[in-house]
Amino acid sequence: MISMDERQLLGAVDPDELVRLTQDLVRIDSVIRPETGGTERGVVQFIAEWIRRELALEPLLQDAAPERQNIIVTLDSGRAGPCLMLEGHTDVVSEGNREAWTHDPFGGEIADGRIYGRGACDMKAGLAVALLTAKAFHTSGVRWKGRIRLGLVCDEEGMMLGIKSFIHAGHADDVTACLVPEPEENNLCISMKGAIRAIVRVHGKMAHGAMPLSGINPNTSMARIVLSFERYEAEEKERCGMDPLLGLPSITFTVIQSPPPGSPAQLNVIPGEAVGYVDIRTTLLQEHGVVRGRLRRILEDLSGVDPDFRAEIEFIEDRPVVAISRDEPIARISAEAFREITGREPLWNGVPGATDGTFLSAWRKLPCLVNGPGPRHMPHQVDEYVDIDELEESARIYVLSASRFLSSGN
Repeated sequence: MISMDERQLLGAVDPDELVRLTQDLVRIDSVIRPETGGTERGVVQFIAEWIRRELALEPLLQDAAPERQNIIVTLDSGRAGPCLMLEGHTDVVSEGNREAWTHDPFGGEIADGRIYGRGACDMKAGLAVALLTAKAFHTSGVRWKGRIRLGLVCDEEGMMLGIKSFIHAGHADDVTACLVPEPEENNLCISMKGAIRAIVRVHGKMAHGAMPLSGINPNTSMARIVLSFERYEAEEKERCGMDPLLGLPSITFTVIQSPPPGSPAQLNVIPGEAVGYVDIRTTLLQEHGVVRGRLRRILEDLSGVDPDFRAEIEFIEDRPVVAISRDEPIARISAEAFREITGREPLWNGVPGATDGTFLSAWRKLPCLVNGPGPRHMPHQVDEYVDIDELEESARIYVLSASRFLSSGN
């Protein structure tokens, strides 16, 4: 049952302010654009000023990379208790072809009960939920325990430099648990897929297209690698089966370039090199060392049957599979809050990709629950949106979850 103090906290969340704040955040372009120098700095400046005005606190702006900053601020009740972190990212992916959008990707337009725009669900809506959850504790007048830490970081859509810098600087050292409002339709996600990212380079020999025997075509070797990796993927799907929360493992060539960037391409020239980028997603039954070793052996086996085959694989990122139990306090309390706010049973799920919570869970052993507003399969698509009803529901779940977790003493 929701107590009087909890009702007062919930009443401190203004639904209209939640919508306006989400719109304001969407309208700030925080796509990383190397060609123009665009970064998250505009939205970082906006949030920092919002914190100064609405929370009466001075946020720490931590440099994670040039022109890339994390926002860190802690609300302290003045009473002993846990430290609950609300984590989110300020960058968004490119809008792509603007002409493909029905709505302005940076307009924050409302239509049919939805807010549209790049980052509407991934994750400007989640940022708004985190900010207004903190504000509810600041303005409600309710006495509470412990601390709430906002960790709003850069570069989640890239190499996750922001959360890595956050952890290495010690800002997670005293955190007890973490809520991550990534777009998951308010499902309670207790596991996250692992990720290995790799670059495959194949070496050939340039030649005239009319005289292919005088060269070595790297594209033929790259095709063999793609098909061999696909066969290994099929083996792993068969061996691991369907994880009830994470689904199937995958090995996906996302980019293949021949010749590589920087080398001019001509129709009548066999290139001297080809490069492929591989996105590998793992589930709980896989060991990353084994996966990496198998991919290396595939290249070794191919070189053993073709003297002209020359290729290597470089692993540039490793994000482990992580999971917590439904009985973990932050998960159990959030499930209770979900039931009381919605009148429904929560849907337990897993995150199909990695989040900043992956590193918090793996490196700091923090229990992280991912449960934010927005369609879970909508991120990175045109006409991205968040349902306003789901957004408001999320904010209420967060406020009640935070209140009960902090008062529990976990």
